[in-house]
Amino acid sequence: ILASILSFIIYWLIRDSQTVRHLSGKHVFITGCDTGLGNSLAKWLDRKGFSVIAAYATEKGGQELQSCCSLSLKTVNLNLADSNSVARAVAFVTEETGGTGLFGLVSNAEGTAPVAPTEWLTIEDFHSVLDVSLLGLIEITLKLLPLLKRAEGRVVNLINAKGLMAFAGGGCSLSKWGMEAFSDNLRTEMQHFGVKVSIIEHGCFKAGLVNSDVIEKYLLRLWNRLTPEIRDSYGEKYF
Repeated sequence: ILASILSFIIYWLIRDSQTVRHLSGKHVFITGCDTGLGNSLAKWLDRKGFSVIAAYATEKGGQELQSCCSLSLKTVNLNLADSNSVARAVAFVTEETGGTGLFGLVSNAEGTAPVAPTEWLTIEDFHSVLDVSLLGLIEITLKLLPLLKRAEGRVVNLINAKGLMAFAGGGCSLSKWGMEAFSDNLRTEMQHFGVKVSIIEHGCFKAGLVNSDVIEKYLLRLWNRLTPEIRDSYGEKYF
């Protein structure tokens, strides 16, 4: 019994030592805050007392956050597929953080992912995912590393675990596997500077109703744009 109590006390002290204190003035930049996980995280960290900088893709998303959060939460428009937009967001974050650096970078944004047999897709379909979910994530991370090093902060990459399984064609799985590799490499390199890099492989969240009619219409559009030769090789039964 005494050993169990002692073990519990040691566990509690270790756990308590990992708690982040003095949250005021600690800046956390989150991408993909229009809806879903990024939106919920921005609100939760704002209530905790962090200085949140939330990136949004639509005006509606930014206005919704500002209307229900404290005045310390700031929003910035960000299109990860556009290097100019990334540069503007980095300049905004740099100005907001002053000389304190960036305590946390949470990457959550995802590109539109067409799910279909690989041969049905074009290179543009891959770009629509990879330019945001992978290359955009890499670019924003690289440009914010000086601020993260200054604060000895942390990078947290949210990766949907379904993307770790190559279950369908398209850029979804490619981007997730690439994010894993990028994060693992960065973790070992940034350890020298006291910057932590974490991967959170989360499950599926019901951010909205999945409309099977929309999915079917999208597949039909892809099917109709195929050449007759490719359509014949698959056949109507396959479709």
